[in-house]
Amino acid sequence: MTLQPKLLKLHPAALILISFLALILIGTLLLSLPVSSKSAPLQVIDALFTSTSAVCVTGLAVVDTGTRFTLFGQIIILVLIQIGGLGVMTLSVLLFRIIGRKTFYHQRMAVQDMFLHTPQDDIFKIVKNIIYMTFCIETAGAVLLAIYWSRTMPVHEAVYTALFHAISAFCNAGFSLFPDSLSTFGDSYLLNFTICMLIVTGGIGFSVLYEFKNWIKLRKKKRFRFSVQTRTVLLTTAILIVGGTVWLFILERQGILDGKSPSYQFLVALFQSITCRTAGFNTVDISALNEATIAMMLVLMFFGASPGSCGGGVKTTTLALLTATTITRIKRMQRVNLFKKSIPDETVRRASTLIIVSIGIIGMVLFMILSEGAITGRSLGGEFLPYLFEVVSAFGTVGLSLGVTADLSVWGKFWIVITMIIGRVGILTFSYIIIGTNPTKGFERAEENMMIG
Repeated sequence: MTLQPKLLKLHPAALILISFLALILIGTLLLSLPVSSKSAPLQVIDALFTSTSAVCVTGLAVVDTGTRFTLFGQIIILVLIQIGGLGVMTLSVLLFRIIGRKTFYHQRMAVQDMFLHTPQDDIFKIVKNIIYMTFCIETAGAVLLAIYWSRTMPVHEAVYTALFHAISAFCNAGFSLFPDSLSTFGDSYLLNFTICMLIVTGGIGFSVLYEFKNWIKLRKKKRFRFSVQTRTVLLTTAILIVGGTVWLFILERQGILDGKSPSYQFLVALFQSITCRTAGFNTVDISALNEATIAMMLVLMFFGASPGSCGGGVKTTTLALLTATTITRIKRMQRVNLFKKSIPDETVRRASTLIIVSIGIIGMVLFMILSEGAITGRSLGGEFLPYLFEVVSAFGTVGLSLGVTADLSVWGKFWIVITMIIGRVGILTFSYIIIGTNPTKGFERAEENMMIG
């Protein structure tokens, strides 16, 4: 038996992790080549950091993408973003089908674990739809962006810039060819709404997009009922977008928005509310925001996008379940219900565990980065908040920064790389690899109560 079939028969969780690690390694090697850089080749740690950030669709960068990388290097980053957003296993299923090879069970399960909440018989149909929807949405976004940038750029440059940013936005990567991200275009309705549309559609999850496609197709023939997953994602996403926009406007009304036109204030508040959950673009200087706004953005980055999407974080459905569980406990009800459906107890427990473990990982990584100063005597500037923001941004695969990314040491970059991988692959995937999917029952002993709260 060859190595390839053995590899493809691994547990889906292990298969997902290995596929991402392999792609990161390939990206590291390619970005380290002299042909990828306009000046001296990247150091290995910087190439690893950039490759991981692209594959994990994060957007944190230790060097400027537009000025440091050649066209070849930029295309490598763009390919890593696209494959990382869709998932290696997704493309492998399509490739196997094209060349007439059989797809293995664990290979199909890996795709299902990444994108679906309910098992499907025809996984190739799902993969085909995912790639088709991705192509259509990215193309539509690229056309709109090309129309905007063709006013100020040569046509070929506008098309390339539009394509790069459309893919980066839909995959929630946040990589930009401009040194200040999109700050120059903060007052453009066309650009802001196009990027926001790409970010939202890429962040709500492919299962939601697939249900919308079926709804459009079947709504005239029969009554179509959206799943609890889709309803929860849409409601939570809308609340986070609207709430984030309103609060950012209130908190920055006498800050960065002071003296600006109402339209500019609205666009800035809306864009930052959407992008800080997982995309990483920005139309204002993030370091100029006040601490209350930064605190709000930390919460939005932590929860991030929705399951089965290109984004990271603990996901919108986890926030919804946490809220519903809290309300259920306050009302002293036994089962957690959403949209007149009862949620399995195991799902509720996993959501609570995910929150706790995620906070623990963020705290551990932050401690490891800050401990370097105490151990080596290297000064970190004495500021705590920028490094907390950096770690949460990496964990949520957001890509926003308060300006400390380029100043990270090799040790700090290593920990951020690990955090980005965990944030993209998911806490639950790592737990499956470490402890397996079938927990043992353990010993049952006599109960004794204890005080909490």
